[in-house]
Amino acid sequence: MPGRRWRTGPRGGSAGTTAGGACSARNAAAAARPAPPVHDDLVRRDFTAAGPNRLWLADITEHATGDGKLYLCAIEDVFSNRIVGYSIDARMKSRLAVTALDNAVARREHVDGCILHTDRGSQFRSRKFVRALDRHRMAGSIGRVGAAGDNAAVESFFSLLQKNVLDRRRWTTREELRIAIVTWIERTYHRRRRQAALGRLTPIEYETVMTTPALQAA
Repeated sequence: MPGRRWRTGPRGGSAGTTAGGACSARNAAAAARPAPPVHDDLVRRDFTAAGPNRLWLADITEHATGDGKLYLCAIEDVFSNRIVGYSIDARMKSRLAVTALDNAVARREHVDGCILHTDRGSQFRSRKFVRALDRHRMAGSIGRVGAAGDNAAVESFFSLLQKNVLDRRRWTTREELRIAIVTWIERTYHRRRRQAALGRLTPIEYETVMTTPALQAA
């Protein structure tokens, strides 16, 4: 997806906080002490894919509600920009990332050999997450420290989510924000929002046009 480069702030570095309290979830101290990778960088900033389920990107964002923060881990297929899996939770633990991965695999099914590229966030380096990748026969990939542009596609999605949902109002409870996020992803982002990078098609339309029926997601 050439030409699209956006960041909410360096993952694992200082937080990119925005209006309404939204920001990609960060640990400021990690900037001085880069976490060791558990995978090689298999992508090397080539964020393109010739078909679905070949390269996925994952990241985490957060937003404040009257109940406290709500965390979203989203996994995007580079081929169509579709959010193939996500998890929403009140805590930013390894379970958040593992659940998003399991959700994506359940939806897509044909994932053997798929590369999942992330930053060095602790959730993606956890033993539980690494085991989940192995269980699904997927290949993990972790970007370099401070590599601007890594995961720009997912963070562009977070920017749209922030503009269209998170910052539209104050959210009293986590549950009402959770419902709003799911509704926007499934009804608007996937099925109504046309993207220039996809030839003015929606993610679902693009997959329908560009893949054979055997490869289409349910």
